[in-house]
Amino acid sequence: MVVLNIADLLQLASSLRGEPGARSGAIAARKRRGEFVTILYSLSLEIRENISLAPFTTFKIGGPARWFAAAAGEDDVAEACKWARQRDVPLFVLGGGSNVLVADGGFPGLVLHIAAKGVEQDGNLFRVGAGESWDDLVQRAVENGFAGIECLAGIPGTAGGTPVQNVGAYGQEVSSVIERVRLFDIAALSFLEMSAADCQFSYRRSRFNSADRGRFIVTRIDYRLRPKGAPQLSYADLKSYFEGRPAPSFREAADAVRRIRRGKGMLLVPGDPDCRSAGSFFKNPSVTHQVADRIRAFAAGTGTSLRVYPGEVGYVKVPAAWLIEQSGFAKGYSQGAAGISSRHTLALINIGYGVGDARGGATAAEILALASEIADAVEAKFGVRLEMEPEKVGF
Repeated sequence: MVVLNIADLLQLASSLRGEPGARSGAIAARKRRGEFVTILYSLSLEIRENISLAPFTTFKIGGPARWFAAAAGEDDVAEACKWARQRDVPLFVLGGGSNVLVADGGFPGLVLHIAAKGVEQDGNLFRVGAGESWDDLVQRAVENGFAGIECLAGIPGTAGGTPVQNVGAYGQEVSSVIERVRLFDIAALSFLEMSAADCQFSYRRSRFNSADRGRFIVTRIDYRLRPKGAPQLSYADLKSYFEGRPAPSFREAADAVRRIRRGKGMLLVPGDPDCRSAGSFFKNPSVTHQVADRIRAFAAGTGTSLRVYPGEVGYVKVPAAWLIEQSGFAKGYSQGAAGISSRHTLALINIGYGVGDARGGATAAEILALASEIADAVEAKFGVRLEMEPEKVGF
């Protein structure tokens, strides 16, 4: 790779902003010289070619991005989107990579990695860059005595993904504390802000992963936390954890959530094979009361316990892990290099990656084949189709 000085960079950046022919000629000349080609679209934005996406995901699975760029700020987001539009190139926005499954063939367009960071605090309002670590934000909040996200500790990824998925766990959903989201509208090539109501939040959904999927890029989120009160301990696992103990602080509640998540293989710990996953692979399905009664009757007949949870009006949520186990899949089950976590049946894992396993790492195709096998079995037994939670990229 050739290192250029600032004068060379300026000249190259200027030529690459020129006519397509001049830009192509400059790139071709560098290739003929055997140089590593980086397309400089602006002084801060680098658009690189054929970058493997597997290292950017918690699954450690996936082929290369045809083009790849990291956006350190809003200007980079706008420039990258303009670049993709001018060339009619597909665009995918990548955050922390904790909720995606990338195709083995990679992505044939531009992958824009959101790396914009920064936290501004004004009282109990936290304005957070989309590239900030979510768990770091939770830790900062609980250490300073703020409530509202303590039960969302230990969730991997970045803040930018939280409004998209309406991230939730252990009785809390992030939509309860989101006040405003700043976005880039890819269609209009302009920035705007939306209130929580405008985001159309529901269980694991927002307009960003449903009606308007692929239209907006989250660049900042405003969270309004609570400066007083007690941690939310509505979830059974947390109630059990603190039973007989003094009322916990926000920090103690967050630490307990992390311990519980680690016990289930849902906390990213270096070297832990159960962490080569995208967390919960299936959503807890929302079913009618009639379907829930039928499933309860099955549970009673087999002597197993089943706990359902409130859902939207007219629906309840049934634990996907219970349905999977009752359909014949145990922790540790595997097909090739794709398997189920040894600690939680909701997590599909990449068994062979990074441990010298002769099978090698799992492919995306193997993960999807295992997921289909599980979903088909659950549907055949209970008449309920499980929905995949991670986003598929490049399929």
